[in-house]
Amino acid sequence: MEIAPTTYWSAKTRPPCARALRDAVVGPKIEALWLKNYSVYGRRKLAKAARKAGLDVGRDQVARLMRTHSIRGASRARERFTTHADPAAVRAPDLVCRDFTATRPDHKWVADFTYCSTWSGIVYVAFVVDVYSRRIVGWKAARTMHASLVVDALNMAAWTRRDTSLDGIGASPSIGTVADSYDNAIAESVNALYKTELHRNPAALAANGGPWRGLDDLEITTCGWVGWFNNERLHGELDDLTPAEIEDNYYRHQSQTHAA
Repeated sequence: MEIAPTTYWSAKTRPPCARALRDAVVGPKIEALWLKNYSVYGRRKLAKAARKAGLDVGRDQVARLMRTHSIRGASRARERFTTHADPAAVRAPDLVCRDFTATRPDHKWVADFTYCSTWSGIVYVAFVVDVYSRRIVGWKAARTMHASLVVDALNMAAWTRRDTSLDGIGASPSIGTVADSYDNAIAESVNALYKTELHRNPAALAANGGPWRGLDDLEITTCGWVGWFNNERLHGELDDLTPAEIEDNYYRHQSQTHAA
């Protein structure tokens, strides 16, 4: 293809346009924000996080910068069932009945566990989630899939929320049907997010120095992920607020109501 010399040199010496100059400034900030959030945000959440961080950007601009910097959001994979019912055990009734609403923090908790492969074998991780705020209020990692796995996670939740034991909170147990994700959708969703955003996340694996070696390194990293999940991660179900913000808003409103 032939072009005039003047056209070539004009393009060669033309100064960068305003958009290119702005991209050179904003692009690295967008990438740093993506890395800070476990490299899992897609364009919608990354744009929300950028605006929350004080960057004046739109979703289309974020999408373009993501392509420029070769970054993309995480996608979930299919889950494998890990629950096997004991036909001889006495089961608690299903009190939730797929009603995943709550009027306040600690009104309703859901719990479930998932499996994670490591070099030294399978590690099981249980989470207890507050339905109102989607906050992870208790969790436990172990090498066995015994009842104590979830009981220990529930005891952590009781201690962190009420400064007491599980026996002291007066909770009513509830169990849905086995292998039916709809009966425990919120807990199943947290499991899926955990597997996507931490256990199978290439960025998390790189930060760990390679694949998970066993319970110890996965447990330490899970602690950090739970803190991020509760205090920094934007949740679409919460209008892109964090669980901590949801609870802060609730208690602020309660304080203002009582003061009035």
